Amino acid sequence: MLKKCDYCAKEISYFEQYCCDDCNEKTNKFYETSQKFEKIFGIINAICVFGIPVGIFLFPFANLLGAIIASVSCFILGLMVVLLPFPTENMISKFKLKKAMKITRIIGACVIFLGILILGFYFLMNISF
Repeated sequence: MLKKCDYCAKEISYFEQYCCDDCNEKTNKFYETSQKFEKIFGIINAICVFGIPVGIFLFPFANLLGAIIASVSCFILGLMVVLLPFPTENMISKFKLKKAMKITRIIGACVIFLGILILGFYFLMNISF
């Protein structure tokens, strides 16, 4: 019976965990990096996730301030997720580490795009013809 490499999802024998030393090294580097940046990632994540709804809530009352808070929060959160893609354990077990990191980076890019859309929406609403 074959199982898949924990990093790249290639088929390997039942008694192995990784298909090669490179996959083992990349997995170890990922977990070392995630432990190293775990606290700062959590703090920035909490601030940005809180900042997005605050900015959206402020948008009807203070257009520019709300748009800036929401878009900057989206941009910082997205940039952080692109640079430090730390997928959840469920994603890692389902897709394996390499693909889970790729999906996480795509989500981060979408969050950056959302921040750009929020600013674009603000400027579009304030254009006078």
